[in-house]
Amino acid sequence: MHVLEHSVGDTLRLVPFLFVTYLAMEALEHASADRVQAVVERSGKAGPAVGALLGAIPQCGFSAMAATLYAGRVVTVGTLVAVILSTSDEMIPVFLAHGEPAGRMLAIMAAKVVVGVAVGFAVDVALRLLRRAGDGHVHIHELCERAHCHCDDDDAGHDHGHGRWAIVRSAAVHTVQVGAWILVITFAFGLVIELVGVDALATAVANHPVRATFLSALVGLIPNCGASVAITELYLEGALATGPMLAGLLASGGVGLLVLWRTNADLRQNAVITLFVYAVAVVVGLVSGSLGILF
Repeated sequence: MHVLEHSVGDTLRLVPFLFVTYLAMEALEHASADRVQAVVERSGKAGPAVGALLGAIPQCGFSAMAATLYAGRVVTVGTLVAVILSTSDEMIPVFLAHGEPAGRMLAIMAAKVVVGVAVGFAVDVALRLLRRAGDGHVHIHELCERAHCHCDDDDAGHDHGHGRWAIVRSAAVHTVQVGAWILVITFAFGLVIELVGVDALATAVANHPVRATFLSALVGLIPNCGASVAITELYLEGALATGPMLAGLLASGGVGLLVLWRTNADLRQNAVITLFVYAVAVVVGLVSGSLGILF
């Protein structure tokens, strides 16, 4: 009960900051979603750079948008990978809610963008050299047929979905979801600390940084806001070092990979992209850990 009381108190103090942050994020997404998509579609060979930079912008659905655009072959696989690696998902709201220094958060975001740009360009160049970059044509029609999305009906509900109350409602839903995850994770972590002890827990993680990196990246692949919330919370609590944290947040691309599996018909391709994102996250996490990089 003591741990639960503290967990509830800590979570409730974060709720106002979470709501304001999500309100701003939702307003930004509703105001700029169409323009962002147009920029990505016109990015051409610069797609990985454009995608990684835009992926860092705190918009809830950008990785899902990128996955859908890739499924229709509007953007390259390098652009998709760059977006997933740079997407911050729930890291930003959690950092802001905890009142962490902005420089620390921006440094992590910049590292994710740099990795996204570098890996995205490398993927596109390699595929072009191997002549595996596709036929160069978009396949939106086939995508719509598979998804039964009734694209012609989109305009009918456009005004309803972009009203002010829709923004407030969506921000409230995100706040409740993430707040619930923070409560669960804080409570679970508090119980572990009570039972094991801070020193023992820190020693266990510190003695197995490689294992922590692999596990953190695996958690990051979970297409749920709880994944990035857990990784960020554990990092801020000092339970995760920089390497495992970076691995987890690189792999945590929101629902992008989930949407890819739903919209892209080539399951083998989806599996390769997912495993590649995981491998990149693990390698970067291990390298940053071995170099002693700190944020």
